[in-house]
Amino acid sequence: MASRITIPKRLPLLLISDGVLLPGSSMRIPVQSPKNMHMVKKHLLKSNTLSSTIIGVITREKGAQDEDINTLHSIGTAAVVVQVTGTNWPRPAYSLLLTGLCRFKLEDLLQDIPYPIGRVRQLDKLPGEDLDEIQDEELSALAENFREQANKLVDMLDITIPIVAKLKKMLDSLPTQNLPDIFASIVKATSTEKLSILDSVDLAERFKKTLPLLVRQVEGLKLLRQSRRNNNIVRIKHTDRPMILGKSRKLGMDPSDEEDQDGDEIVDLERKLNAAKLPEHADKAARKELKRLKKMPSALPDYSLTRNYLELMTELPWSKTTSDTLDIAQARLDLDADHYGLEKLKKRVIEYLAVRQLKNSLKGPILCFVGPPGVGKTSVGRSIARTLGREFHRISIGGVSDQSDIRGHRRTYIGAMPGRIIHGLKTVGVNNPVFLLDEIDKLSKGIHGDPAAALLEVLDPEQNNSFVDHYLNVPFDLSQVLFIATANSISTIPAPLLDRMEVISVPGYTQEEKLMIAERHLIQKQLKEHGLSQEHLQFPEDALKMIISRYTREAGVRSLERKLGALCRAVAVKVAENTSTKSRDASMATEKTAPKEDKVASEEMEKESVAIATTLAHPPEMPIVLDEHAIQDILGPPMFENEMSERLGQPGVAVGLAWTAVGGEIMFVEATKMDGEGQLTLTGQLGDVMKESARIALNWVRSHVAQCGIQVSAGTDLMENTDVHIHFPAGAINKDGPSAGVTVVTVLVSLFSGRCVHSDIAMTGEVTLRGLVLPVGGIKDKVLAAHRAGIKKVILPKRNEKDLIEIPANVKSDLEFIFATRLEDVLQAAFDGGFEKMSVEMSVPSKL
Repeated sequence: MASRITIPKRLPLLLISDGVLLPGSSMRIPVQSPKNMHMVKKHLLKSNTLSSTIIGVITREKGAQDEDINTLHSIGTAAVVVQVTGTNWPRPAYSLLLTGLCRFKLEDLLQDIPYPIGRVRQLDKLPGEDLDEIQDEELSALAENFREQANKLVDMLDITIPIVAKLKKMLDSLPTQNLPDIFASIVKATSTEKLSILDSVDLAERFKKTLPLLVRQVEGLKLLRQSRRNNNIVRIKHTDRPMILGKSRKLGMDPSDEEDQDGDEIVDLERKLNAAKLPEHADKAARKELKRLKKMPSALPDYSLTRNYLELMTELPWSKTTSDTLDIAQARLDLDADHYGLEKLKKRVIEYLAVRQLKNSLKGPILCFVGPPGVGKTSVGRSIARTLGREFHRISIGGVSDQSDIRGHRRTYIGAMPGRIIHGLKTVGVNNPVFLLDEIDKLSKGIHGDPAAALLEVLDPEQNNSFVDHYLNVPFDLSQVLFIATANSISTIPAPLLDRMEVISVPGYTQEEKLMIAERHLIQKQLKEHGLSQEHLQFPEDALKMIISRYTREAGVRSLERKLGALCRAVAVKVAENTSTKSRDASMATEKTAPKEDKVASEEMEKESVAIATTLAHPPEMPIVLDEHAIQDILGPPMFENEMSERLGQPGVAVGLAWTAVGGEIMFVEATKMDGEGQLTLTGQLGDVMKESARIALNWVRSHVAQCGIQVSAGTDLMENTDVHIHFPAGAINKDGPSAGVTVVTVLVSLFSGRCVHSDIAMTGEVTLRGLVLPVGGIKDKVLAAHRAGIKKVILPKRNEKDLIEIPANVKSDLEFIFATRLEDVLQAAFDGGFEKMSVEMSVPSKL
């Protein structure tokens, strides 16, 4: 008789939550928890002889999360590590192929970090060891009965499967003590039943617990065969669904059950395809994939990929459409109720509705709302969808650098999925929604292609009726989708993509428009979000005007909404304190009137009530009406002041108007001169175009010294022995563009002539070497910025006069516009009294 082989008394433990490894069976276990990962890295991967590495596999109690010994099952399985597979990139992922050896008892947990190690005691012998001859008659009978049922089960399986043939051949030679464990891992059984068998150290008890499971499996297969025979169902061959030892997800499962489940899935998919009413080309492709799926074993990776593809095909809205609400009058009312101002946007939407009402087959237009943040571009898109009665879906594409986000991945790639357009259609469930492509100007080109180029097909009305997603690989009609794009600037949008969209400018709001928006929308929204009402807080018109002019200076209303929210939060604190103190006062009054047995205690309570009443003698009165002092107490000192007179009180300073992605802004331009070598220095994060404009302005002034009233010696250059430094404040912000040309000329004339520029005037315009003033863009935003800053006069290029039609009437009434065709016009208006010599030159008509 061979000597007994033993396992080590100290074993590293692999903790599993699902499944049970029994002695004599094999199982593949994924490594997921950090402690199991440490055990693989520090113990298994450093072992030179992997096949001789023995670890303990132990099951956590149901619902347990930690590794305390009380939460672990008391009996585990010692196992030899057959194989370690996995990778370290992009993140560690391993799986272990283990073969069970014997049972052990976990007596103590010796180590918990970085991975658990336990002191164990072996409970039964290793497979293959000699076992004393069975003398017990009951145990012999159990073993014989078990072998008989095991032979029946093996005979019912397909002998053409190699693993089944091998099992049948080995069945007669398998040691008796190993039979229950091996077949318990094959038959269909729950984890609780397998744990019960694992706990059965006594062989007779193990036979008694495993035999009913074996009999249940055999009877189940008999019933299934009989049922199929009665219903004339052709049984799928077992070779398509092999029962493989060592596959943990297959252990204990009936292959016939899997066949039924797969068959039901295919039938369900076919029924969905029939109901989806796919176009002819899509239906042909889907039927072809369904035919492949029917012939494909479910164990193949392509099975799930094909099934997911067919599910997507059935869920797409090939023929599902919502009917448009084409009531022009009601649409106008709805748009006016949702948004104040934005007349150009509303006009375009009403035009679309009118044409749609007259002609049902109108393709969806591609609109692009361009404007600063916070003016309501995204909310207008949502309002348009509600007005039309369509589904709305927002796709944020800012920062997208992969064309596959738009067109999807090809199905040959691992983890392939459809693009955002097809995914959005699946989400909304109709083929004519409103798609909002948010931040389209912030697309970036990466190593995986150009998403802006991928959008060309999506946004081209002549092409998007046959848009092909790489994952779908069949054309889908996007012509009924109403695409709305939003952007802060069109300068970063590629020209071919911009050409496919109808650009609608959304400028900033005037102070009067902000006041109306606050009264109609923002105040009610903030009061509701903070649990307040008009009975708690009221905003007078003067308070709103103060917040708008002195605490916000922006094109949109986001900052204004944040300031209103800050005021609401401060008042909410007062309201909550007042409510709680009233409750305490009432409680104290109740206790005061209650009869007291102790006279001393009653007197002390009365004194305390008087003290509380004195403290609450002046609670805040409701509603709280905000005034200037309350606003300053909550929001702090005003952020913006009227600094025109202070900044323009000395020569060499003028106010220009600039356009940025966040709206129009005023820009102070400063210049100074010093002894030097005739150098021009420019600071303020300037672009090349603005630097060139400054050089043109300086050279024009040098060539018109006499007309500008600058005193220099005869035959002497203006820059001789003189350096000039021009600075554009807010030096942390990049600036570029030609529109500061007239401002730089005015600054240089002011510097060299010693005269101050009017403190209430601002200007914009491009200049040429011959002194012409050329038109610039962003006039409305610039004029609104001048109005917000308290400017009274604005100098504009004559050719921009037509752009004033977009300026609100109340803004135009507050401002005086001066239109210039030459620099002489600008200088005459910018300086008090003008220039006497320059007026003669102005009378000479230009030949340019």
